[in-house]
Amino acid sequence: HLKIRYEDYLLKERGLSTVTGSRYWPYIRRFLLERFGKKPMRFCELCPQDIDPFLLSHAHERTPKAAQLMVSAMRSFFRFLFRYGETKRDLSTAVATVAAWRLSEVPKYIKPEEVESLLESCDRTTSVGRRNYSILLLIARLGLRAGEVVALELGDINWRASELTIRGKGQFCDRLPLPQSVGEALAIYLKNDRPKCSTRRVFVRMRAPYRGFKDSTTVSTIVRRTVEKSGLNTPSKGAHLLRHSLATGMLRKGASMTEIGELLRHQSPNSTEIYAKVDIEGLRSIVRIWPEKGGAI
Repeated sequence: HLKIRYEDYLLKERGLSTVTGSRYWPYIRRFLLERFGKKPMRFCELCPQDIDPFLLSHAHERTPKAAQLMVSAMRSFFRFLFRYGETKRDLSTAVATVAAWRLSEVPKYIKPEEVESLLESCDRTTSVGRRNYSILLLIARLGLRAGEVVALELGDINWRASELTIRGKGQFCDRLPLPQSVGEALAIYLKNDRPKCSTRRVFVRMRAPYRGFKDSTTVSTIVRRTVEKSGLNTPSKGAHLLRHSLATGMLRKGASMTEIGELLRHQSPNSTEIYAKVDIEGLRSIVRIWPEKGGAI
């Protein structure tokens, strides 16, 4: 199977995590469907002229960061094809670069009371609702990425120590404290709602075949549907909405950039700097008053 071969290549030859593969695959799958449709996939027929139209048609639909992820996925896939002789040339060099200025965007977030309203909109009288509530809590309280929710396994929950082991970017593993509310939601789901199955993944499909989520898109879809059901008017509907909201809420309660970076597990302090742009009161305190006409500068 192509997906399995590709993810095995990422893991064993590129040293990347399974989370990376799950984030890349939706872009690759869409490209292959648009290029070949229901016809046999003859990779030897691929050429640079197939790449630009796809990128141009989809890049404008996404944020610069998401477009860059799409480009990274395409390059990675073409290197894989060339590595195994599926193409005569390395088409990764034909994938254009997406320009994006660092810190050019403002994080999209919602207020703490809106986060609580979103969580309350989950129907916890149903198995699906209780599972989804657990997922949203993990993102809203601990800032997990969608791919990290997908990768979470039963053995990653240390009930005695009240800790979670998170499998993050680049095969890094981190331990986070497990808040009581999150632990209770997980325990209820695992005891009463999770179908009996062989997979070690915490979150699984509620319909047969019972297995872990295919990729991070499933988590983003759960968040999006919950947002739509809640009736909230949010600036975005993906899983990162709750992660950004957590960081913004911490900042406004006085948390330092270092503390926010530690919770979000940023490998570089530069990744946390973006949240300074939503600290409006802090920015007002350092802004210089624009002089009136004829006044001294």
